[in-house]
Amino acid sequence: MAELQYTEENIRSLDWKEHIRLRPGMYIGKLGDGSSADDGIYILLKETIDNCIDEFVMGAGKIIEISIQREKVTVRDYGRGIPLGKVVDVVSKMNTGGKYDTRAFKKSVGLNGVGTKAVNALSAYFKVESNRDGKSKSAEFETGELINEELLEETSRRRGTKISFVPDETIFKKYKYRNEYVERMLRNYVYLNPGLTIVFNGEKFFSENGLKDLLEDNNSKEDLLYPIIHLKGHDIEVAITHSKTQYSEEYHSFVNGQHTTQGGTHQAAFREAIVKTIREYYGKNYDASDIRKSIISAISIKVMEPVFESQTKTKLGSTDMGGGLPTVRTYINDFIGKQLDNYLHKNSETAEQIHKKIVQAEKERKELSGIRKLARERAKKASLHNKKLRDCRLHLGDMKSERRLESTLFITEGDSASGSITKSRDVNTQAVFSLRGKPLNSYGMSKKIVYENEEFNLLQAALNIEESMEDLRYNNIVIATDADVDGMHIRLLLITFFLQFFPELIKENHLYILQTPLFRVRNKKETFYCYSQEEKIEAIVKLKGKPEITRFKGLGEISPDEFKHFIGDDIRLEPVMLDKALSIEELLKFYMGKNTPDRQEFIIENLKVEVDLIEDN
Repeated sequence: MAELQYTEENIRSLDWKEHIRLRPGMYIGKLGDGSSADDGIYILLKETIDNCIDEFVMGAGKIIEISIQREKVTVRDYGRGIPLGKVVDVVSKMNTGGKYDTRAFKKSVGLNGVGTKAVNALSAYFKVESNRDGKSKSAEFETGELINEELLEETSRRRGTKISFVPDETIFKKYKYRNEYVERMLRNYVYLNPGLTIVFNGEKFFSENGLKDLLEDNNSKEDLLYPIIHLKGHDIEVAITHSKTQYSEEYHSFVNGQHTTQGGTHQAAFREAIVKTIREYYGKNYDASDIRKSIISAISIKVMEPVFESQTKTKLGSTDMGGGLPTVRTYINDFIGKQLDNYLHKNSETAEQIHKKIVQAEKERKELSGIRKLARERAKKASLHNKKLRDCRLHLGDMKSERRLESTLFITEGDSASGSITKSRDVNTQAVFSLRGKPLNSYGMSKKIVYENEEFNLLQAALNIEESMEDLRYNNIVIATDADVDGMHIRLLLITFFLQFFPELIKENHLYILQTPLFRVRNKKETFYCYSQEEKIEAIVKLKGKPEITRFKGLGEISPDEFKHFIGDDIRLEPVMLDKALSIEELLKFYMGKNTPDRQEFIIENLKVEVDLIEDN
């Protein structure tokens, strides 16, 4: 066999934009189409807004204006404006930016100088404009290439920076911004920056009470055990309460304004500090799980030059606060130990409510201990990885992988459906969990049922969420059932299970419904997969004549070769989202409680589309 040549010609240097476009996952995580909150198009938006937030934090500019009109995004702040002689460099030269100078940006999020460059490189069109000192400078780019640079001109416009971009469709396939995800991101920004006003497509977002507002807006007042404990200090803010109905722990953690969805050193220290303080206050060595059961809380800290475990900054790795302060762990422990203890001494009624909650949790844990042990033994005997779960090679906890955010578990019912998905999946990132028949209606049941019911016990084990959401095994949990009445019922039963016992999976946007085509329309030359009646009609018109039309009545009818299209790059996921107007208890009561005229009307209206499609074919 001839020896392969390895010469200077094999060595290639990529410029900044080529490297970003070749390895976008290194800079913005997964790509996606906008159906998931951590898809790349939202990271592009976040990276742009982060610069505006840094201006606000430095005392420059109290308003940020954001517009999203179809594909085009425009972000305008009223900060100091980029120094006019560096406008092009700041958005197109790596390792260039004001955030390296800690005199200007002491506690910024983006210290690597990559953010805006990534937005530029991954956009089909990008424009930057800076206004300051009565003058304006702008430049336009296409996929990172400078196509137009305006000379300095006089202006009467208010100072600040304006950036417009259109994500590149060759990278972000068939993408669409979802207002729900954008609005959630913006709410977090104003919670963390009281006094800041963000205007998004004409709607104002503002917060007076920071993290206290976050917990109030995300939970119904009736579901909270006691008034929210809100504590603020230098470079730290926390909000704490307990839920009356929720079983697991819920944390919203932030560092320098960045939502650390995977926690990190600060969240671990916060959980530890709460346990330590509560034990000392009551003078009893309560089990940590009993103290934290049903807790709903938020923490925000500011750190000098934070170190994150990935470019998307979802997990803090820093152990030091910087600026001569102690470690993150010591700082948080000292703050909670003093401030929470003081609060409990001054608010005896809240202290009594917390004590009752802990005692009740302890009682329930002891009652469940035997059942849990048996459940674990059953899980082992059931050979989880062979019978129920066909696992993937990559999990959410694998921080070294660019594709960790793609880790997905499909929950499906029936041998044929699970077989099709298993044969066509990406074994690196996609796992399959097979249900046996319809799940139990868990509405109104206690956590005991999760361990006694084999399906729920094994599903919980597969997700690795018995102790904490921090150990969640997959980023995306996808319900994959037939698009018929039985399939809709299974979806509802599974959503009920998650709402009842693990609502934060839904709150944190981990749960989805897999959309699969209802029709295949084809002739000898071309094939269209249609997800609605409208798409079917459009396909018939495009193909002309009398094409062959197939109605897929179940997932098992779709061959593995075809299924690859529907769970690959062109996957369509519908996120399961909570209605902020209703509490979880109200939602469960409406969908799964005793039949009511309202629910019957809702089901008839929402199933009518499916029935019409079946009858039409």
